[in-house]
Amino acid sequence: MLTIHAADEVCCTWDDPDPIKDGAVAVEGVRVAAVGPLAEVQEQFPGARVRRWPGVLGPGRIHEGPLPEAPSPRERIHAVLKLGAVAVIAEHADTPELRAAAERNDVVVLRRTQPTAIIPTGRADLAVLDESGECIATVCAGRLVHRRR
Repeated sequence: MLTIHAADEVCCTWDDPDPIKDGAVAVEGVRVAAVGPLAEVQEQFPGARVRRWPGVLGPGRIHEGPLPEAPSPRERIHAVLKLGAVAVIAEHADTPELRAAAERNDVVVLRRTQPTAIIPTGRADLAVLDESGECIATVCAGRLVHRRR
């Protein structure tokens, strides 16, 4: 099912000097189908489900440090998702159990950090942040995996 994630602003990169006001990202499966102003994206995909988020929507983050402590590998990976991260650095996912939990949740394990961006046809990894920088929602490989209540 195609879903449009709309926010007050959409930044294709977190240092984007020209965010899209009242922007949207259309997600189909695990891929970004379109990025642009909400009205244009809705016109391109009539009938798509729209999720509206307050704040700024941008690319999923990379968790660069040690994974948060938790009772199980699954919970450690979920803690990262709650921070808006969809990728971790391999040196911090250093056990077979952590890597398996990351794989089951579509969290990417990277050898080193790299730039992140929202691009058409790219993997649909998104984070929505409120005015204080706290994560409101995380989309990992097209699935909504965290939503702050």
